[in-house]
Amino acid sequence: MDTILIRGGASLKGTIPISGAKNATLPALAATLLTSEKVHLSNIPHLADVTTMLELLGQQGAALTVDEKLGVEIDNRGVNNFCAPYDLVSTMRASILVMGPMLARYGQAEISMPGGCAIGSRPVNLHIQGLRAMGADISLGDGYIRAKAKRLKGAKIYLEPVTVTGTENLLMAATLADGVTILENAAREPEVVDLANMLISMGAKIQGAGSSTITVEGVEELHGTDHDIIPDRIETATFIIAAAITGGDVLLTNTQSEYLAVPIENFRQVGVDISLEGEGSMRVRGNGGLKAIDLQTSPYPGFPTDIQAQMLVLNSVSEGISTVTETIFENRFMHVSELQRLGADIKIQGNSVRVRGVDKLIGAPVMATDLRASASLVLAGLAAQGETLISRVYHLDRGYERIEEKLLALGADIKRLSE
Repeated sequence: MDTILIRGGASLKGTIPISGAKNATLPALAATLLTSEKVHLSNIPHLADVTTMLELLGQQGAALTVDEKLGVEIDNRGVNNFCAPYDLVSTMRASILVMGPMLARYGQAEISMPGGCAIGSRPVNLHIQGLRAMGADISLGDGYIRAKAKRLKGAKIYLEPVTVTGTENLLMAATLADGVTILENAAREPEVVDLANMLISMGAKIQGAGSSTITVEGVEELHGTDHDIIPDRIETATFIIAAAITGGDVLLTNTQSEYLAVPIENFRQVGVDISLEGEGSMRVRGNGGLKAIDLQTSPYPGFPTDIQAQMLVLNSVSEGISTVTETIFENRFMHVSELQRLGADIKIQGNSVRVRGVDKLIGAPVMATDLRASASLVLAGLAAQGETLISRVYHLDRGYERIEEKLLALGADIKRLSE
């Protein structure tokens, strides 16, 4: 099992291109099931989760052409298997995203029930309730969700609580439904908008994506398209923090600042120097004098839960006492104990943590517990004195494309060790 060794203290300098967004790529791949024509996706990140979704499509009968530079071409004319098995769904909960498209186009879907998640419960009941409201016959048993429908019907569906994957699944299903579907309290994330834009380019009739109410008028069929995946805003934020805590000077390219309006304002309040350098680029300078701030996570456009762990590292090396409150997932502080091993002064208080800034972090062996927790440990290792050895980095590979190579290019002392 791979580990990552970091010798902290290097100031990061240079230019790094941001990869395509994992959380936009996965629903885009699932959406290809809605058409019999070829779909070409570009700006695809090379990630374990993307590989898993491609394996799932291939297992269902899709013909895949993968080019590292040009992207992925998917031809679903040969799809004849409508089951998403346990061995794939258990490794990536986003596999549930194929349920809506398969049910809408093929009239059937059999999806292994997603298991537990390290960062808390992520129930799929809203997916099931929404599809039932659209006329699907759904049964649960033997660890599987089995769904059938001659043709889905338009419906008015209220999503409570707001759910990103639930919005995406029902949005895709509604494109081929008979009639109009209205999704209320829909997720507003840029990844949802990107999916909607892709579906519109395939012939779907969608209004309101990016707002809390999305209206979809079903059509008889969708056609192929070429679609460019949006940049990964979570990777962007992670590199902003990396530059800030190492006193670096980093130019981030192929990104979009508007997807991070609230976090960027928060980073500036801490004292991070962020300037926009033309379309799709931003320059980040870590000039010291960082001041910790209070914040809480919330659905878009608020501060993303996927940056909470990284933010704890930024506050840990900033002056002052701060409180960070997690409102999305009930068990997303598993990284705290590992950050404490590096010398961070953090105390959990219910769904909040109290962070007292320290003068320095000290390297130590640590273990990643989930995707974003692993990123926080990498950040802490970059800022720490001495060596930090991070185990279970397979979590990192699910959401960050060649992160050690990118950091190495910026001057970090980092390497991957394979046993």
